[in-house]
Amino acid sequence: YIVGDRLSIYEHEKGISFDYSSKSESLLEHLMKSLKLAMNSMGIHHLPLMGGGDWNDGMNKVGIKGKGESVWLGFFLYQIIDDFVKLMSKHDKDFDTKKYLEFNDRLKTALNDSAWDGEYYLRAFFDNGDKLGSHENSECKIDLISQSFSILSGVADEERTGKIINSVEEQLVDTDGRIVKLLTPAFEKSLNNPGYIMNYPRGIRENGGQYTHSVAWYIMALIKIGKADKAYQYYQMINPINRSISSELADSYKVEPYVIAADIYSAKKHLGRGGWTWYTGSAGWFYRVGITEILGFKKSGNILKIKPAIPKDWKGYNTVYHYIDTTYNIEVIRSDKNSVLVDDKLQKDESIKLINDKKIHNIIVYIK
Repeated sequence: YIVGDRLSIYEHEKGISFDYSSKSESLLEHLMKSLKLAMNSMGIHHLPLMGGGDWNDGMNKVGIKGKGESVWLGFFLYQIIDDFVKLMSKHDKDFDTKKYLEFNDRLKTALNDSAWDGEYYLRAFFDNGDKLGSHENSECKIDLISQSFSILSGVADEERTGKIINSVEEQLVDTDGRIVKLLTPAFEKSLNNPGYIMNYPRGIRENGGQYTHSVAWYIMALIKIGKADKAYQYYQMINPINRSISSELADSYKVEPYVIAADIYSAKKHLGRGGWTWYTGSAGWFYRVGITEILGFKKSGNILKIKPAIPKDWKGYNTVYHYIDTTYNIEVIRSDKNSVLVDDKLQKDESIKLINDKKIHNIIVYIK
């Protein structure tokens, strides 16, 4: 654990220097305490309290008085608990998962009953109970991350997923500007102050521009529901190389064509201009999307599974993977069946056990 100064009742945030405590506990204890804190920090709609911001720290005043709730955080918490239950069920048969399962049942109901806006999900509730990310709002009628995580978490059913995708495509995807907006319309005169996000000009950074992390999650959501072609289209649309393939595009983008940008502007005078480069976790997310989601390279320990979501016009692909001192030549081929061969031997469960025998192995993966 760490120890340091506590915030006073008049403080919402400040820089603090921390030291390590003398007390230490297992990683499992830390996980359980984190979940307990989150599960006991719920608002009147039975959704997680937003406090001084959630993923979007620019929305730092939505729940600053301790009553505002985050819909996105509800989806995120649901998925975390779901993953935790699956992990513990696999590795500790005696672990009691009942309270976590019951909590998720209540949370899913609350998300679907209180946070559904008719065609998509809300983003949050302000401290005063007003909605954020609703068709009723004049600004921020829809926010991308709530929609993506409603699908990724499995909370949204098939009917609602279809409506969500239609809403995102209509309101947030701008193929002419080659961006997917974080939210729209941008904040400017909202009576409910969401926080410092409103200090940015309209269409700049989080305030109505593209925030690239969120596009990675939308692409993952598209892949989850089987829309591999559209997912790949947006992956290549965001690819910085493709934003500089002509002088006109390069002049609009204005930043390095060999590094992904954290944000891209949607403002008319600066449409397509890149923001922060290098200083962004979106590069890691897009690498992950490309490798694990599109190419389907999924490794857990020494077990590898290849589950691609490649475009329909791809006949397959080839890649080479170096596992410590061992080389695996991997060929993915379109076929009328799903099967995996390792050195000409059929694998029963389509998984590949990686062995560091310092040899060269040939893998063929047939996919439908």
